[in-house]
Amino acid sequence: MLFWLTEFSDGGDVFNLFRYITFRAGGAFFTALLFGFIFGRPLINLLRRKQKKGQPIRDDGPESHFTKAGTPTMGGLLILSALVLSTLMWARLDNPYTWIVLFVTVGFGLIGFADDYAKVSKNNTKGVSSRMRMGLGLLIALFASVAASMVHPENLTFQLALPVFKDTLINLGYLFIPFAMIVIVGAANAVNLTDGLDGLAIMPVMIAAGTLGVIAYLVGHANFADYLGVHFVLGTGEILIFAAGLIGGGLGFLWYNAPPAAVFMGDTGSLALGGALGAIAVATKHEIVLAIVGGLFVVEALSVIIQVAYFKRTGKRVFLMAPIHHHFEKKGWAEPQIVIRFWIISLILALIGLATLKLR
Repeated sequence: MLFWLTEFSDGGDVFNLFRYITFRAGGAFFTALLFGFIFGRPLINLLRRKQKKGQPIRDDGPESHFTKAGTPTMGGLLILSALVLSTLMWARLDNPYTWIVLFVTVGFGLIGFADDYAKVSKNNTKGVSSRMRMGLGLLIALFASVAASMVHPENLTFQLALPVFKDTLINLGYLFIPFAMIVIVGAANAVNLTDGLDGLAIMPVMIAAGTLGVIAYLVGHANFADYLGVHFVLGTGEILIFAAGLIGGGLGFLWYNAPPAAVFMGDTGSLALGGALGAIAVATKHEIVLAIVGGLFVVEALSVIIQVAYFKRTGKRVFLMAPIHHHFEKKGWAEPQIVIRFWIISLILALIGLATLKLR
């Protein structure tokens, strides 16, 4: 929205700053952060009044989680509000990638909100059916995947780019659409599974968003893309502003979500933020790099898949409890110990993901 101020610029005044993506990304970050600090406590108080008993706690979960009874959920509303506001204020609204990523984020946020609302209103852990959630998620991902394919450069449409291998593209044809849908929905559900401890999901999400935001800026800049040997995708640079808003909003939320959490993100936040990561990866043609940068989310999701498949086949469990962060809880690790170690792993994976840009 503020980009229109460049119309008043003669190239040498303060309005010229709004031409620069990096300047507007900084503005988005501080806008979202300030929003989180200002409205965080009032939102938590509102959620506490409305929800009364807070987020229902699973009976079969780790014993330590029973002490969290009464903590309100839907804290993802704080992140999403800050993110959407900052993006609309600072990003170019004539950029299709801005709207694709926002569409996925808000769409999955609404699914998560409906699920959280069903849980707290019924005071049980069963919300919207998994089949309904999956169906709606796939529908949102379908629209986003088709839209991304339509705005991608002609030479990249329906192509899968491989990291490390310079100029290597695999033509998936129309199969790219279901592939992109799986990336978006898979990312949304993987982050959702990771969100099980105070602060566990939000920091890795911010790390991944920051990494993907930098990638989006680089692949959207012709000179940088040429220097790094990556595929140039015109217009993706604006995604850096979205990523900066996500980080700002995430930090504002983490202020209240740090152990012991005053509010939980809920599916409202985890589904939305996971979907956003998947949408950014599809937009920038870095779907495989997402699996590296978001490797923690991949492991969390795989631990559930392995646990369920193995139990159905043998009646035994591979992990003490899934997702895998609960396994370490059962082994006696303290919650802050698990959270911080997972943060460290996320940072390492992000650096590896960034390294793929230069390893060509």
